[in-house]
Amino acid sequence: MSSPSRPPRLVVLVANGITGDSRVQKTAIAAARDGWDVVLVGRSPKKKGKEPEHSAMGPIEVIRVPVPPVLSRQHGSRHRVRRALTQFRIPDKSSLNRYRARHQAWLRKQTGKPNPPPRPWIKAHEALHELRVRAWGWEQFHGSKPGPPTGDWRTDWPILLDIDLAFGPVLEELEPDVIHANDINTIPTAAMSAARLRARGKKCVWLYDAHEYVQGVEWPKPQQASGVKAAEREFIARADAVVTVSEQIAEKLRSQYALPESPLVVGNSPVRDGIRSGNVEASVRARAGLAEDVPLMVYGGWIGPERGLDTVIAALPQLPEHHLALVTGRMTPLLEELLAKAEALGARNRVHLLPYVSPYEVADYLSSADLGLIPFQRTPNCELSLPTKVSEYLHAGLPLVTSDVQVVSAYVKQHDIGEVFTSGDVAGFVDAVKRATARRPELAAHLTEEILDDLSWERQSSKLLKLYRDISGLAPAAPRPDIAWTVHERPAGLLPGRAAERRELPVWRALADTKVRLGLGPANYAGQAAAFAKAISRDNSDVSIEVVMNKLPTSFDYPADVYLESLRQPELDFQLEQVNRVLSQYTHVLVDAFMPLFGHLNGDNIEGDLPALHKAGIKVALLAHGSEIRHPGRHLERHQFSLFADAPKGIAAKLQKKAERNRRVAEESGLPAFVTTPDLLEDLPWATWTPLVVDVESWACDRPVMERARPLVLHAPSKRWTKGSDRILPAMQALHDKGVIELRLAEGVAWAEMRKLVRECDLVLDQFTTGSFGTFAVEAMAAGKPVVAYLSDQVIKTVGGDLPIVNASPANLTEVVESLLDDRDATAKIGLASAEYARTYHDGTWTARQLTSFLSS
Repeated sequence: MSSPSRPPRLVVLVANGITGDSRVQKTAIAAARDGWDVVLVGRSPKKKGKEPEHSAMGPIEVIRVPVPPVLSRQHGSRHRVRRALTQFRIPDKSSLNRYRARHQAWLRKQTGKPNPPPRPWIKAHEALHELRVRAWGWEQFHGSKPGPPTGDWRTDWPILLDIDLAFGPVLEELEPDVIHANDINTIPTAAMSAARLRARGKKCVWLYDAHEYVQGVEWPKPQQASGVKAAEREFIARADAVVTVSEQIAEKLRSQYALPESPLVVGNSPVRDGIRSGNVEASVRARAGLAEDVPLMVYGGWIGPERGLDTVIAALPQLPEHHLALVTGRMTPLLEELLAKAEALGARNRVHLLPYVSPYEVADYLSSADLGLIPFQRTPNCELSLPTKVSEYLHAGLPLVTSDVQVVSAYVKQHDIGEVFTSGDVAGFVDAVKRATARRPELAAHLTEEILDDLSWERQSSKLLKLYRDISGLAPAAPRPDIAWTVHERPAGLLPGRAAERRELPVWRALADTKVRLGLGPANYAGQAAAFAKAISRDNSDVSIEVVMNKLPTSFDYPADVYLESLRQPELDFQLEQVNRVLSQYTHVLVDAFMPLFGHLNGDNIEGDLPALHKAGIKVALLAHGSEIRHPGRHLERHQFSLFADAPKGIAAKLQKKAERNRRVAEESGLPAFVTTPDLLEDLPWATWTPLVVDVESWACDRPVMERARPLVLHAPSKRWTKGSDRILPAMQALHDKGVIELRLAEGVAWAEMRKLVRECDLVLDQFTTGSFGTFAVEAMAAGKPVVAYLSDQVIKTVGGDLPIVNASPANLTEVVESLLDDRDATAKIGLASAEYARTYHDGTWTARQLTSFLSS
């Protein structure tokens, strides 16, 4: 086995967006820690364009490839004229939902008038509406029925060809030594790309990782079922190795395809390193608001019909002391049905919807519960695997209550680590829960070191790393234990030797007949909704946008399409105007600051508007900026110089009440959540950081810094108590009076004038109270100015060590500023690094990418 001059290259290939696939990410990190040169290739949500998206997870290059639907594009009905009539201006289901919502809004408006139109006229309008809806549904059902399956994957499921056309050239340009093909959708591409590379003299081996038993999946379409089965049948024997997740699936694959040897079993397991380290504060019990002595069952993961949660809900009336925590990523129609059933049974107050956490936090997060649930139905794939959640429950120290699905129930009985019931049997589930609750200490004691070691990713991935060596004949020169299992994904601009691309922010694309029609607002703090709109428009040609801003007479005029007078929020006419505008136009809405969209029609929080938005089929996400979600009490505990210590009387209590309500709305709604500053992940830890966006090129400045005898130092607080101004100004005034610096304090300056002040200065003092950085700091960095601010340890950990902001507190600010003055060349270099950082993280490219999963939903 040889060690080449460069590390051997492994491409981990998957046909999804990578972000939520913990097995794929852990595979890439394990190989990188073993010394491989790893490239992780996945699918971009974008369907247009050919340019891949680049990012990085530590040393792992991440490439997401757009897959245009060329060969898989559905052909329209042969009856084009009829289709044009029946589908006129209603191209899809979401458009139909909006058409229905517009009709309901119109009907409410007409019938709410003092002198409503004649009843026959309204009935005629309703009849026309119903006819259009029926015609649309008839055409959808009859207009484009696919033909019967042929048994040829190229014909039955041509999306596999589209994936190969998009992924193949990228894969072959990388020239990997090993291709790790995850799941069935990548098997044709891996096989054909490896063959092409071999044909041109490049040795390349590949393995197929079957995450599930393809023959046992209940595929939604017969054409898909036929196509994926045919693809696996054609290519699996060509693989240099096959990997799967359980012994049972391995045996089925070996016998079904006459494989020369049984596939290697690499189970789905969590990374054990870091579990119970004390670094994870999140707790399902705390988030559910339950005392230690309340029996708590937990289910974590995807909620589908085959997961058997209807049995659990039906059993709750017979388990009056038990509560149920559902840890899930988003609200779905099935979850709504389950919650409605719990409500009808009088048990809704004992069902707690809790958000996801990072994969490395799951075991600690779950550990405060009492029992982990596996209530699966007996479908082939549920029968044949030991799902990741089993390992997560056990590492959390939770005994299991499982249905009698084959693999899990056998494992539980073998080790006596839980109780088993007959799938779908409500009474049996109740009895199993009662037995497990009574035996909990005994069952938990059976979770031995041997079990936990075997069910760790460190143990499971070691088999995979050995397989790479065996099939390739290559071995990395040295391992890389310095690469953390918890490494975060970053923009690619910070990869060694790669500078961030200069990209201007155009005016956003106004609402039009696009696939996605996005509403953004109505807070628009610091113009961020407008900046987000520009970034999204630049990188998503199928998205058009309307920016909305609630405006007081005293607020700045940031760019927007629609300005709403805040004082009119209580007026009914104003409210109905907003209902009609929103429901008739949007497919998606990104709600910032938890503000309502319909005025105060349903209260002063977005929570009241959510049912109407859901009924209209509008996808909703939440965007938090700061004080609406930052919890004053917890902030005071974490930060010595917290802004809330200096807040005017009554402000902290008012903001705490708002933050607690908004967090509850975020948790219970299950909506995607985003934050613009990384410190807010302490308050919404399951959210996604979408960095603040500035027009980097418009702020760019070539004026050198630190060349004046007295450097010009700028501080520009919007409110002094939020920036810690009164804590730092005496020290800075002292330096000013000594002639060391020239201090400029900018208060009440219009947004349009601030750019000139920033460009003229040498050093910017941002905030010293929140532990993070805001829009002003980013704008200053974009202008190439060194920025000084207070950064918390959590923010530094989240953002990474490349953030060039100089960290200081009110206690040491004088010493920090003097050190910057003492080494002016180094300080000037910080300014250059700041401009590059702003261009990499804050020009909108990364922010738009972070939002793609929501916009493609």
